[in-house]
Amino acid sequence: MPAQITQLPAALEATYKAREVEGILDLYFYRKIGFWLARFFARLNLTPSAVTLMGGVFGVFAGHLYYYRDLRINVAGMLLHVWANALDNADGQLARLTNKKSRQGRILDSLVDHLIFFSVYLHLTLRCLNEGASPAIWLLALAAGASHALQAVAADYCRNAYIYFAKGKAQADFDSYSSLLADYRKLDWFRQPWDKFLHALYVCATRQQEVLSPGLRQLRDTVTLQFANDIPSWLQNHYRNVIRPTFKLWGFLMTNTRMFFLFLFLIMDRPAWFFWVELTGFNILFVFLILQQEMKSRSLLGLARAHP
Repeated sequence: MPAQITQLPAALEATYKAREVEGILDLYFYRKIGFWLARFFARLNLTPSAVTLMGGVFGVFAGHLYYYRDLRINVAGMLLHVWANALDNADGQLARLTNKKSRQGRILDSLVDHLIFFSVYLHLTLRCLNEGASPAIWLLALAAGASHALQAVAADYCRNAYIYFAKGKAQADFDSYSSLLADYRKLDWFRQPWDKFLHALYVCATRQQEVLSPGLRQLRDTVTLQFANDIPSWLQNHYRNVIRPTFKLWGFLMTNTRMFFLFLFLIMDRPAWFFWVELTGFNILFVFLILQQEMKSRSLLGLARAHP
């Protein structure tokens, strides 16, 4: 029988992680489509992970279509990429509608996102080589891809931190490296190889996040120690007021902005420019935001320590 759909007064709003962390395109396009798809998939009794994998297939194939120097084929790839992104929104909305949220689902979602952009970077590189680019394009693509990966994990970490501190722990997926490592060690490679593999990826990503934002990690640990499972309202409000001015800028390091530049440079027939934007503009913004987040996290840390 179809999955039981949670009945809430504002069903669409209930499928958001938090309205403040949603981009404009997400709020008025992807989330609306995703909500319709989530309800449809719920009636078919599809799991969020199945939707995630479906989106991954479309996204990886979209990356392949960017290889060809034919704008019609590229546009077909863009449409598939948009569809994959709609499914990427729908899987999380389906999980929240049907109360099927899971850590494994979140990890799989992140893995599929990386696989889609791996396909994009790979096929853009092969296209450039086919058009006569130097083999050094591999180094450019590798550097751009590594930058993309770091920016993505940092943006996700800061988004989850915002939900955790500003909206309350119960709504957040803000795991610590130490707790994840403990859970990882409980799993067995022979009896639970898939779960073990997914947790290995998640542990690695979380470690990167905590290295990039040590002040944010210390703030979480201090708040957990001092306030247990109840973040006081004054801290929630203060975090929201302090972080919100720069938080919106993290949206520029998420998927929608990358897709805009990717589509623009494909239309212009300048695919290599996508790598340069990643290495220059996105990295400059990334460094600025990391420094801002650290400065504000340490300010909030001092405030939390001053309130026993």
